[in-house]
Amino acid sequence: MSLARYITKIKERDDSRAREIYKNRICYMFLAPYAIVFILFFVAPVVISVFFSFTYYNILEPPKFIGLRNYINLLLADDVFLISLKNTFIMAVITGPIGYIMAFLFAWFINELPRYIRAFVTLIFYAPSISGSVFMIWALIFSGDAYGYINGALMALGILDQPVLWLTDPKYMMPVMLIVILWMSLGAGFLAFLAGLSTIDPTLYEAGLVDGITNRWQELWYITLPNMKGMLMFGAVMAITQSFGVADVTIALAGFPSTDYAVHTVVNHLIDYGSIRFEMGYASAIATILFFTMILCNAGIQKMLRRIGT
Repeated sequence: MSLARYITKIKERDDSRAREIYKNRICYMFLAPYAIVFILFFVAPVVISVFFSFTYYNILEPPKFIGLRNYINLLLADDVFLISLKNTFIMAVITGPIGYIMAFLFAWFINELPRYIRAFVTLIFYAPSISGSVFMIWALIFSGDAYGYINGALMALGILDQPVLWLTDPKYMMPVMLIVILWMSLGAGFLAFLAGLSTIDPTLYEAGLVDGITNRWQELWYITLPNMKGMLMFGAVMAITQSFGVADVTIALAGFPSTDYAVHTVVNHLIDYGSIRFEMGYASAIATILFFTMILCNAGIQKMLRRIGT
């Protein structure tokens, strides 16, 4: 193909795209407000954070370009970051998949209930994720004195002779955090699964019976899951975000920082450098590593979900 013909082909393609945009200009006008907000408050901060991650920036002085020094210090010289990375992956690997499966199974079971009972049970399961006093309740349950519910019950049964410091002893802190995070994981993903299940056409199940489906598990794999892949993807994104973004739970229950950094997470480390020390370049490097880690996990989950029902 000659250069002139190639340039002509590009111009024809651009003209065709311009005509298509002009034809659908009303649709783009309605999309413009959301697109502007999304770019300003989501895309732009990510790009700016990546830029600052290659600089030394303390807010008071102009940023100074230092190349990969922040990343080298993070991975080779920052022991606390490596501890937080390990803790974050432990929480993500355990609470992410388990919380995701629990949310779907609870939604699946609740969807079979009568309408009014289903609404009441949904409220009970969703309430933990929106309750403002949830940390206070768990702090009381795992209180390190004899008045804590767990300690009081175990001492009354003769299992313990003295109270256990559940929230300050590094040996017990991680299991406690995993329990609390799993309990709070029934959030937006749970509602998305419930909404997806309620929109599946009942005639599909009747057609499945005709085609040879003999039990509920086959219905689940060949009919239910393929017809709610969008909801499954949304739930997966929410599960990834929640599992990698753990911070409030550890701060409220174990303090900041936690004893021996036993439950110190990457977001805790980000808060430390971004909101307390104001080393914004270093904090941006932490945020960038966390962001791309979540992107990779999301891509892996998308690949797995494409195999459902095949």
